[in-house]
Amino acid sequence: MFMPEASPHDVIWQGQIAGADAALDIFKADQSYPMNQLPKILPDMIRSSSTLFHNVKTATHAYMDVETFQKAACNGKVKDLSVYTDEARWVKSPSEVKLMRDSASIACQALLQTMLLSKAFPYENMLSAKVEYECRIRGAQRMAFNPVVGGGANGSVIHYSRNDQKIKDGDLVLMDVGCELHGYVSDLTRTWPPCGSFSSAREELYDLIVETNKECLDLCKPGTSIRQVHNYSVDKLRKGLKEIGILKNDRLQSYHQLNPTNIGHYLGMDVHDCSTISYDRTLKPGVVITIEPGVYIPSGFDCPERYQGIGIRIEDEVLITESGYEVLTGSIPKEVKQIESLLNNHCYRMNFAENSMEAASN
Repeated sequence: MFMPEASPHDVIWQGQIAGADAALDIFKADQSYPMNQLPKILPDMIRSSSTLFHNVKTATHAYMDVETFQKAACNGKVKDLSVYTDEARWVKSPSEVKLMRDSASIACQALLQTMLLSKAFPYENMLSAKVEYECRIRGAQRMAFNPVVGGGANGSVIHYSRNDQKIKDGDLVLMDVGCELHGYVSDLTRTWPPCGSFSSAREELYDLIVETNKECLDLCKPGTSIRQVHNYSVDKLRKGLKEIGILKNDRLQSYHQLNPTNIGHYLGMDVHDCSTISYDRTLKPGVVITIEPGVYIPSGFDCPERYQGIGIRIEDEVLITESGYEVLTGSIPKEVKQIESLLNNHCYRMNFAENSMEAASN
């Protein structure tokens, strides 16, 4: 390993960094050198090697500009290492599965606490801050991505990121969140009405999405593929949206206006882990994917007005097992009755506690 060297100025402003000694002690490298030794040492290593592997996506000029590297590349000796590392990342080891479970558990607990807060504080920015706080106090090092907190029509923006609006009474809020724990990420989404009650139109749409979610989960097992699950979800949602009266026909082009996304993706050390693994690959035990059906109806979409400006997504993390699947995010409620009971019962207790404190102070 070739490691950076911190100048006294860097140490004052940024603190100590991992150097050549840390490469041996912490990262267990066989050999380590300061980065400034690379031009002297690397050429001999390249010349004595029959094949040279590097990650094309993270390549740097520090070694690519070395003449011997350029010659090796011209002679076909340089290969892309990510093809092999992506394959290794695809199927998780038992220790990796444990970290994925723990990361998902933290995100679930954090989102549950955020849902309980939402009735009293229906603001996108407060819910965003709450979920990050709850993740971090449970041990997450950081969020896996900027939380999506879309209230009302903002929920129909798939990667909405402003998170600065008040959620109107009766509207749904869509929250897509995930955290990172020791290099492994979680990713889940729930949609609910902070007021504590689904309107009939929103419940009708929500039931279609949650039904699709559960049916797609049942398809997850060794031997199937994300592509097959996706195709099933498209057929299910196209038919359902037409029956409800939102789609006038079941043509793919019309459907993609309401959901241009895939049913899911691989998950691990990155939120989309990894890009070189095709969605046509048959799933194996140890692979972790997401299942996330949704519908995103713009405010001006040509459909009955009661459905306009609604965004709903229900996303779960799924571990493929020898016998089928395990939902890593199953502790977060997603049925209408569960959600309404959770919000209304909690708010009763919270309001009772507030009234008791007011009475005591008087």
